[in-house]
This record gives sequence, C-alpha cells and structure tokens, in this order.
Amino acid sequence: MAQPRCRSVLITGCSRGIGLGLVRGLAAASPSPDFVFATCRYPEKAQELQQLSKQYSNIKLLQLDVVCENSIKKVVKEVEEIVGDKGLNCLINNAGINVLASLEEVTAETMLTIYETNTVAQLMVTKAFLPLLRKAAQLSTGMGCHRAAIINMSSLAASMQLVQANEMFLKVYPYRIAKTALNMITRCLAADLKSDGILCISLHPGWLQTDMGGNMAPMQVQEAIPGILSVLDHLGEKENGSFLDWQGETLPW
Repeated sequence: MAQPRCRSVLITGCSRGIGLGLVRGLAAASPSPDFVFATCRYPEKAQELQQLSKQYSNIKLLQLDVVCENSIKKVVKEVEEIVGDKGLNCLINNAGINVLASLEEVTAETMLTIYETNTVAQLMVTKAFLPLLRKAAQLSTGMGCHRAAIINMSSLAASMQLVQANEMFLKVYPYRIAKTALNMITRCLAADLKSDGILCISLHPGWLQTDMGGNMAPMQVQEAIPGILSVLDHLGEKENGSFLDWQGETLPW
C-alpha cells in the first residue's frame, strides 16, 4: 500500500472467498502491512489460509466466531498483545452468510439468523476493536487506512434505490435487508467516529464467484481484489460515510 501505509489490518471471514482473497492480496502487496490478522471460525480447517500464513510471516491466523462474545473478546486481546500501543489501523468486517429466501420462503428464524451474523455481529466486532482503532488514530493525521478505518463489506443488493433494477436479489430477502441495515451502521459510525479520526465506509466488492455469490457471478475473486485494495489505499476524508464499489464508484443508498 502507498505511503503513508497501513501497518495493521484485521479481516473477518478469511477461510474462503473475498476474505481469503484479501489476505492473499495484502500479503503480496509491496509494501505489505506489518500485520495481516486473518480470522475465521475454524482455522484448523482453513487449509489455504494455513498455507498462506506459512508463506508470509506477517499473516497472523486467529480464531474468531463473530457471533460469540467470548470469541470476540479473546481475539481483541490477542491482537492487542501483538500491536501494542500502535493499535489497529484497519478493520474489515467481511464475515457473512447468505440463504436463498424469496417472499414465499422467508421465515422469522432465517431473518434473525442472517441479521445476527451480517449486521449485529459487525457492530459488536467494531465496538470491541474501537479502543485499538482509537490508539492507531492518535498516532497519525488525516483520514484513511493509514490512520484508522472500518470497512463494512456490503452489497449492491443493499441499495434501496436500485431494488427495481436488481430483481434477482428478490430471492435473498434476509441477506439484502441485513446488508441495508449494515449500511446504516456505516453511516452512524462515520458520524460518531469522525472526531476520533476514524473513517468508515460500506464497500460492494462486486458480484463474485464465491460460495455466496454462486457460479452465475461474472467475476472471479482474484479479478476484484486489486481494485478493492486500490480503493482502500486511496480512501480519505471525503469518502467517510460513503457506499463505494470495488472500482471506487459511489453507489446509491
């Protein structure tokens, strides 16, 4: 990443898909962050992630279940022991789940499960890491990933203005509603944390061929990662509280 650079990044949901791609992209970047904290629920099963952590010394593989309060507390402590007073520069809330559910199929149980993982958990993880983000923010100026930033992985499906234009998303009621709520979290955090110098955005990474994106998606993960990293690299105060895609274009709420 460009100077001034981001020294530490934590990503949730790294065992596959976008999370795994981001870990790979950040580790291979020049210069690379000093620490790339790659978290997932079951590190022992994440073979590709384990291989990357052996290949790159700056990748720290940590266990995190985003819906478990004790797991969140534990990982915050582990990160703090490594970064110390320098804090955490960038938190990427990427972990999420999806279930196909049209209007006819959707249930209260599905709605609550998706909302807990894709919305509530993102806020709780962010809240837990705020002390470390604030520590990092105190050591620099301006706004961006070089100082302190929260990146919420959202989706084009979350856009209320584009509902008519994207009828395919009508099959994922719980997912898109939870992501729309996540966008409100982004707006709230951006306003709340501006005085601390902590930036917050929602990012649509593109419709990608992942377990969640499916085989119909037009892009491979590796095609989108350079664009995503470039967007993160160039974030500044004017992007605070915005909804961007992987090319840096502004999306309608």
